[in-house]
Amino acid sequence: MRHDEKKIVKIIEELTVYFFALGANQIRSDINRDGCNTVILFQANYNPEYESNLYYLEEYLNCPKNDGIEDVYWELAGSGDPGETSQLLLIGMMIDKAEIRTAEGFVYLKLYRGGQE
Repeated sequence: MRHDEKKIVKIIEELTVYFFALGANQIRSDINRDGCNTVILFQANYNPEYESNLYYLEEYLNCPKNDGIEDVYWELAGSGDPGETSQLLLIGMMIDKAEIRTAEGFVYLKLYRGGQE
């Protein structure tokens, strides 16, 4: 498996761990690759008690991409405590853009990532 593929797996893993920490019991992910571009679709429910944890989700996931940080720290994704926001910041540095929507107790994410062929 190439490094770019491993990074995509880490992104999905960290989102899954994050939403499990928010009480999710319904999680779906989908990966669509077209050449060096990847779109990750992710949806999860959450316990309403943790809704405030979603407040900064868009800000963290849409922080500027940082290839230098990504190259050094991508393997640390998933290594923090469940639900830790620093892991979301790391994901934000690994993707180009995130679209986030919430509705009826679910969060819907569409993450865009350009990689290397």
